[in-house]
Amino acid sequence: MKKILFFLATVVAFSATAADREHTLKIYNWADYIDMQNVLDKFPEWYREQTGEEVQVSYQTFDINESMLTQIEIGKEDYDVVCPSEYIVERMLRNGLLQKINKDFGDTPDYTQLVAPFVLDKFQQMAPKGSDIQVSDYAVGYMGGTTGWLYNPQWVSAEELQSWDAIFNPKFEGKIFMKDAFRDVYSVIILYAYRDEIASGEVDMDELVANITPERIARVEEILNKAKNNIAGWEVDFGKEEMAKGKTWMNLSWSGDAQWAIQEAAEIGLKLNYIVPKEGSNVWFDGWVIPKYAVNTKAAAYFINFMCRPDNAIFNMEEVGYVSVIASPEILEWAQDEEAYPEAVDASYFFGEGTEAVHVNPVQYPDKSVIERCALMHDCGEQTEQMLDMWNRVKGDNLSSGMLWNVGIVVLLLIAFIIIRIINANKLHQTKNKKRKI
Repeated sequence: MKKILFFLATVVAFSATAADREHTLKIYNWADYIDMQNVLDKFPEWYREQTGEEVQVSYQTFDINESMLTQIEIGKEDYDVVCPSEYIVERMLRNGLLQKINKDFGDTPDYTQLVAPFVLDKFQQMAPKGSDIQVSDYAVGYMGGTTGWLYNPQWVSAEELQSWDAIFNPKFEGKIFMKDAFRDVYSVIILYAYRDEIASGEVDMDELVANITPERIARVEEILNKAKNNIAGWEVDFGKEEMAKGKTWMNLSWSGDAQWAIQEAAEIGLKLNYIVPKEGSNVWFDGWVIPKYAVNTKAAAYFINFMCRPDNAIFNMEEVGYVSVIASPEILEWAQDEEAYPEAVDASYFFGEGTEAVHVNPVQYPDKSVIERCALMHDCGEQTEQMLDMWNRVKGDNLSSGMLWNVGIVVLLLIAFIIIRIINANKLHQTKNKKRKI
């Protein structure tokens, strides 16, 4: 999952009338989640070269998964291809909202076959329980990553962030920004809450994250409430910007956002780091699907294939900072840089044999030992309402002393401003009265 910045924009504006709808590809994607110039703008020409057919692109963006899903599930919008996160793919499959992707591309290579087997295995975990659905028939991965701590080593050491118990460290009072994303936070804190049970083999990590129960929700809520004095605020997208400017100590962050912040900070001479605590984290993915009400399914399938082409995958990774699911030799060659990443990483889980010690970005391609303690995030299903209630309680009860102090200052400034306005108004009134008397 995940760039969460809301705006609704049409990159190439067309009135999709009945006459041209069959030649229009309607794409619904996250904001800032594609290379517009080098990838999106090139698709119509490539499609014409492959099929001999014309297509126009209508491109719109959404801010959160649920708003996208509502447009399709309730509004029955005819988007041809959308890019939901894993738990929404899971929900859409369960509710019959997806069409199979026709991967018969004629003479055009099937680039979807370049998706890493590791990713295919994770996607298969999204299949509805008891079904024989092959998820890869309905969804093709796009980007992925992990969740961890983005931190400023001027104030925070890697040793202090080895465990999720850093959220209790009194040193970090009012210094932590947390993601305002209840599934993401729950999925990492639940691993900390049951760390002993996982270590003893009493609980399986994947089952723990997938099987959400009232008891488990309560344990996560207890931990978050205990940490409330350390939480400076809940953010969706501004945390990485605050980190990149050196204004914040640490941020629960998606790895792609962390990579973006690290690069931005480096431009002003600021160093930031990223770490996944020892208890584990979630590994998440966004993927392309063709919704139930899509019209131009042929162009949608070709677009998905186009996005899997290695050169386009590289363009998109360079643009957005997240990691493509494509595991081709071209991607590996692009990713390796011994000077930039002197410590070798075991990336064999992603690129296969022979990549047990490669010099790649560990934020984008974590070591195998890190990935082995990461679980896929799932849809909350029947527990969604309980999760939301828990989340609202945690955030509603999360006025730390630092936050209260800031709120108090704002209130005092407002009061002072009002008093000054009243005094100035009275002075003006008195002055006018004096002039009248003169």
